[in-house]
Amino acid sequence: MKIMANNPSLGGVATPLNEAAQEDGVPPPNGYWLVAWPLGGYSVLLEKRAVVVNAGLLIALLVACLLYLSLGSVPLAPSAVIAAVIGKGDMMTAFMVQELRLPRLVAACFTGAAFALAGVLMQTLARNRLATPGIIGIDNGATAFAVASIVGMGVSIAPPAMALAGATTAAVLTFGLAAGSGTQGYRFIVAGIGVGAVFGAITQLLLARVAIDTANAAYPWTVGSLNARPGGAVQLLGIGLALGLIAALALARSLTLLRFKDATASGLGVSVKARRLQVLMLSVILTAFAVAVAGPVGMVALIGPEIARSLSSARHVPIVASLLSGALVMLLADLAGRTLFAPIEIPVGIVTAVVGGPWLLWILMRPQRSHS
Repeated sequence: MKIMANNPSLGGVATPLNEAAQEDGVPPPNGYWLVAWPLGGYSVLLEKRAVVVNAGLLIALLVACLLYLSLGSVPLAPSAVIAAVIGKGDMMTAFMVQELRLPRLVAACFTGAAFALAGVLMQTLARNRLATPGIIGIDNGATAFAVASIVGMGVSIAPPAMALAGATTAAVLTFGLAAGSGTQGYRFIVAGIGVGAVFGAITQLLLARVAIDTANAAYPWTVGSLNARPGGAVQLLGIGLALGLIAALALARSLTLLRFKDATASGLGVSVKARRLQVLMLSVILTAFAVAVAGPVGMVALIGPEIARSLSSARHVPIVASLLSGALVMLLADLAGRTLFAPIEIPVGIVTAVVGGPWLLWILMRPQRSHS
């Protein structure tokens, strides 16, 4: 008897598979592909819809990347952009693509993916589509600490470290104020909104008590912008995002079961308290690293997972689809902010807020899908 390898976030299903059954050619369930390794007798069931959705989002993201690199104050032909990316073409085009637009594109993709991944983890943990890091105050906590380091409050720690400290503080306060109700219910959401409001006020107080030049330097943190990226923060975010994705995929089966009642999840072998702590820590770390790069672009954590859920089946938590959707949303929002009113540039956080407000109302009016 061999056990089938699986990954619920990619549509995998864990099912005992007898070697004799493999030899007899037992067909996979409807809606799944059976991928078998010739050695070892292991197989994987991949959900067709999950594979198609992830592939479609990846293609859409690649097309958006090409569009992002082509459009700007100096439009470039897609063929010239591709040549510049691979190190060919004329020197001026290569400079514009590799030195000016490509680093910002990478920052947009990384931050959008991190925000959306943190969002889907927090929503699953709280069993509430509104429980994103931005709405429950984690974004504002990270922003307040990052701004404190910029305006010179006697702290010399780098912004990513300060953002992580702020996000952790906000998460601890939110869970402390919601003690007794856990992460479920609207008490948790209301506590998070209150904590976020306090940290937002602290940020404004810090900016009001410093010189105008210092306040202008810290301003991008307060609205969300990819125009002022701290050195090394993008690389740190990339490493954190890669490790976070691996950790999220490892927790995929537990995340799927955490959507049900605690007794049900425990009965199916999930250590509920330990998994909740792990998911919370992962969401806080991803949010802090993303805020350190772009500031509090909170609506991406709401829009990205909602797009992924609307495209995916309800059987699994769409981890990869949420990551790709978040990157796509952030990329398109920053592109719109750069080009719609050129030469005036609109911060990406303002663009996502304009889009995210109606989206939030739509989520509130739209019935939640069942997990059954």
